Amino acid sequence: MSWIQEANRSGARLNVACREVGITLRTYRRWYRNGSITTDKRPDAVRPTPANKFTEAEQAKIIEVCNLDKFASLPPSQIVPSLLDDGEYYGSESTFYRVLKANGQLHHRGRSMTRKVSAQPTTYTATGPGQVFCWDITYLPSTVRGQFYYLYMLEDLFSRKIVGDEVHEQESGEHAAQLLEQTLLREKCLHSGVVLHSDNGAPMKSQTMRVKAYELGVTTSYNRPRVSNDNPFAESLFRTCKYRPDWPSAGFKSLEEARAWVLKFKRWYNYEHKHSRLRFVTPHQRHTGQDEAILAQRKAKLEAAKAANPMRWGKRDTRNCTPVGPTTLNPEKESIKQTEKQAA
Repeated sequence: MSWIQEANRSGARLNVACREVGITLRTYRRWYRNGSITTDKRPDAVRPTPANKFTEAEQAKIIEVCNLDKFASLPPSQIVPSLLDDGEYYGSESTFYRVLKANGQLHHRGRSMTRKVSAQPTTYTATGPGQVFCWDITYLPSTVRGQFYYLYMLEDLFSRKIVGDEVHEQESGEHAAQLLEQTLLREKCLHSGVVLHSDNGAPMKSQTMRVKAYELGVTTSYNRPRVSNDNPFAESLFRTCKYRPDWPSAGFKSLEEARAWVLKFKRWYNYEHKHSRLRFVTPHQRHTGQDEAILAQRKAKLEAAKAANPMRWGKRDTRNCTPVGPTTLNPEKESIKQTEKQAA
C-alpha cells in the first residue's frame, strides 16, 4: 500500500500503480478506507458449502459402486450407463471422475497409450445394418517363435457388430471367400449390394476373393495406396481385441485355443461391451434396433433424477441419449464427393 501511495504522489495513475503490484483498483479501495489500511479478509472468509454438494454418504456410495467386482476394471463412462440400465443413478460421469480422483482411485488402467484422433478420408455411409462391412486380417501370436495364426474378422459398419470371424493357420483368398459367403448367408445380405471395405492385402485383392464377391453381388472397396488408416473401424476392433485383460501375451498354444478365445471375445464384444460411439449400447442392441428403447429409458431416468435434484444440474442438459444416426466411413472424402456431384 505504501508503494502504491508513493507512486501516486509522484504522479502515477492509481490504477496503473495497482496493476504493477498485482492488485486491482477495487481491491485497493477496499483495503484503504477513511485514511486507514484494513487487513485482507479473504483468507479468513467463511465460504458456505454449496447446496448441491454431494454428501459424504453419497460419495462413499459412488466409491463402493466403482469398487464392485463387475465395475472394478471399468471407467465411469462405462459404469454410469450400466447403472442406468439397472434403474440406478448415483451421479454423472464427471461426478464419478471427481470423486474417484479425490480418493486417489483415478488412474489409467489400460495397457495402451492415449488414443490419437486423426481425420480420415471417406468412402460410404451406412444407414442400417447389412449395408457396409469392414474387414481385415491380423496376426495372433503362438507359443512358437515366428509362427502365427491369422484372424479373419468382418464388422458391420452401422452397428460395429462382428458379423463374421475365423482363425486359420495361413492367409489365403480361399479362406476369405468362404468366410464372406458364410457371413452374407447368415446376415441375409446375398445380392443386396453390400459394400465390403478392406486394405490392399494379398487375400483381399486375390482373384478368388474378387470373383466370389462378384458372384455374391458385393461391391468391393479398398484403402488408398500406401495409406494404412483408411480402414479405421477394423483397426479399432483389432485394437480392442488385443488390449483385452485376458489377451494371452505369451501366445496361443494351438489353433483350437485361438479359435476358442476369439469366440469368447466375439460374444463379449457383441453382447456385453457398451460401445462409446453408440451412446454406450452393445453392438447387438444397435444391430437389432433395441438401442432406441434402451436410450429412451436412460433419458427418462436422468430426467427424473434432474427433477429430484435440479440444483445439482443447473442449466445443463442431461447426457445425450439420442440414438446414433447413420455411420460414415471416412466422412471428409465423401463430403467432397457430394459437393462435386452437386456442382456437376
